[in-house]
Amino acid sequence: MRILITGAGGFAGSHLADHCLARSETEVFGLVRSSARSGNAPRTSDRFRLIEADVRNAGAIDRAIQEAKPEVVFHLAGQAFVPASFDDPTGTLLDNAVGQLNVIRAILRHAPTARLLVVGSCLEYGMVRPDENPVDEKVMLRPADPYAVSKVTQDMMGYQYFASNELQAIRVRPFNHTGPRQREDFVASRFARQIAEIEANQRIPELQVGNLSAVRDFTDVRDMARAYFLAATRGVPGEVYNIGSGAGRRVDEVLRTLAAFSQVYFTIREDPTRLRPPDVPSLVCNSAKFRAQTGWEPLIPFERTMHDLLNHWRAEISGVQIENLALGVGENPSSEVVTAQPSPADVGMVRQGVT
Repeated sequence: MRILITGAGGFAGSHLADHCLARSETEVFGLVRSSARSGNAPRTSDRFRLIEADVRNAGAIDRAIQEAKPEVVFHLAGQAFVPASFDDPTGTLLDNAVGQLNVIRAILRHAPTARLLVVGSCLEYGMVRPDENPVDEKVMLRPADPYAVSKVTQDMMGYQYFASNELQAIRVRPFNHTGPRQREDFVASRFARQIAEIEANQRIPELQVGNLSAVRDFTDVRDMARAYFLAATRGVPGEVYNIGSGAGRRVDEVLRTLAAFSQVYFTIREDPTRLRPPDVPSLVCNSAKFRAQTGWEPLIPFERTMHDLLNHWRAEISGVQIENLALGVGENPSSEVVTAQPSPADVGMVRQGVT
């Protein structure tokens, strides 16, 4: 199977590339904006090849699709940070909506039978009402930020080209996912990096936090990569699927879980610059449709995700690779899981500021 992953050097894209390469029948092409800055893209497989192309550049994308001749395209490239979309809404639309349009037009020219996974976002649902949680695919889309608007555009574009051109597009709306390699812009990774810096004596023992009361649905990125593969290969073209664990967690629970693995004590302080208006109070996934279609279930416990995320940042900051940091994405990764519960002392360390 010939696979093209746009954004292969990014967070989810690199884990997806790892998952695809674990299957012996695949040949994977990874599209990155610059080969000199390929991020976390695989470097050791003879079945993986980088292609340099900016999704905004229609000509470069056309040449990339023509070269790869993919049977499956996973489109993950784009601008993924909500605050940046307020600062640059035009750039966000160019990266996400126009970038995907370039990919679609190239597929129709050079690989018209290829399956395309259009990766949207749970933020397409925006300001959901309390009675709409957990959110299924029938909930109205009420995007509340420019990033969400760009993802709604990608979503509807995928359906439009399915309806008008018979493009084999499958659309997904992933809920929050986290784990090793995630940028510090995102909440769990930001907490983990700060803790690792405190442990390394590179920061005073104080965490800067934003809204700790928001409820989100966190899935391990390695489970999400497996879900993307199943969506692209078992999903029905034209359909849309929510993907998420189905478990709502307050952000302060994320912090407590990371604190349980910490080697230091710290206090927390609210940083007003990290408060995002408008912020959806609760967003939890109903993925029953996707699970029924593909058989997918999340396999990696939340505690393992937080443990591996913290170890990732310890390795980044120390420059020393931590043994068993990466969890192999097989069919039963939970067999390798070691869980830990916060001790009373650990919980007390952060309780004053997060309840």
